Amino acid sequence: MRLIDKDGSQLGVLPIAQAMARAAESNLDLVKIAPQAKPPVCKIIDYGKYRFEQAKREKEARKNQHVVDIKEIRLSLNIDTHDFNTKVGHASRFLQDGDKVKVSIRFRGREMGHPEQGHQIMQKFAQACSEIANVEKSSKLEGRNMLMFLAPKPTK
Repeated sequence: MRLIDKDGSQLGVLPIAQAMARAAESNLDLVKIAPQAKPPVCKIIDYGKYRFEQAKREKEARKNQHVVDIKEIRLSLNIDTHDFNTKVGHASRFLQDGDKVKVSIRFRGREMGHPEQGHQIMQKFAQACSEIANVEKSSKLEGRNMLMFLAPKPTK
């Protein structure tokens, strides 16, 4: 097996017994770093310290991770301008927080006969959010609901 010393210097290809003896004389552990390599790579390290540092790195990576939620905004076919602007404000706040927004319109009764009005409202909504959002999936009628997905623009 290929052996690496505690300071990172390569000691060459050694038999297992000799590698274990080297680790024992320095009171450290012999750890396989790359068991699938030919020959396998082992390193002389303090295994407890190695596991602690590895857990610390994983915890730091989880801390910096951001889970993207999908927030829903519901509009109606006969929405007034102030209500529309309020919904745009909510959507922009969600988008600035890094969440995706699902915009939906539910058609009731005779409203099903006018899907083009729903498309117009969706286009107007996308236009109002165009500075901070990209349309991920354009408006599409699915049953009685019209859906559109907005994603925040990537920050530079």
